[in-house]
Amino acid sequence: MSLRQSLASGRTVRGTFLKLAGEEPVDLARAAGADFVVVDLEHSQLSEADARRAVSRAFLLGLPALVRIPAVDSGLINRLLEAGAAGIQLSTLRSTAQTTALREATRYAPGGSRSISLAHPGANYSGVPLAEYLEAARDDPPLLVGQIETATTDDPLADVVEGLDVVFLGVTDLAVSLGLGEAEAFDARVAEIRAAASAGAVAGSWAASPAAADDAVAAGDRYVVVGSDLQFLAATLRQTLGGTR
Repeated sequence: MSLRQSLASGRTVRGTFLKLAGEEPVDLARAAGADFVVVDLEHSQLSEADARRAVSRAFLLGLPALVRIPAVDSGLINRLLEAGAAGIQLSTLRSTAQTTALREATRYAPGGSRSISLAHPGANYSGVPLAEYLEAARDDPPLLVGQIETATTDDPLADVVEGLDVVFLGVTDLAVSLGLGEAEAFDARVAEIRAAASAGAVAGSWAASPAAADDAVAAGDRYVVVGSDLQFLAATLRQTLGGTR
């Protein structure tokens, strides 16, 4: 079952951000029972080659891997999808133009402008006939995740999120955008974003801990990214080595 199908069935899925290079973080996430991972090309030192390597490893393991990017780059998106990415997570989504560009970059004609090739693992390196591959791509296209993390958007929020599969709460940037300590304004904006998601998409968010993830699920989020590999490594090192000094 693909990640899209899992969400369509009503399941809640939990994953984590991957910020460290190499195949081991992917292996560890899968062994830990992650439903998906998000390879982070926004807030990490990963190169594109690092991201494609992680995505390819996840594809081979049957673990859905999305990639978070800071802006729509159609060439980059196509390379990531051809490496096996299950979807794209776009940060700081503010306009309908961004949403449209994201959708077009991930869909083949006539529904989009993505360039076609069969020389990649998703098409079994040209082992799948073109018509069959295109049909599969139409039936289960890449997942589109848009992060809403600002106090306002350039266009009406309902229009900005239209066509997304997941409306993702970027809680940290949102808190900064509104002013740290503005709890009432923060809660109101979060409620507004979740309400916009309910019109046709799944609500999602980042949670710093398993307990925070449980709270997010209780609030209605079904796509939850819990921490990151780097965060968990740092916390474990502090706990393990902190008492040795």
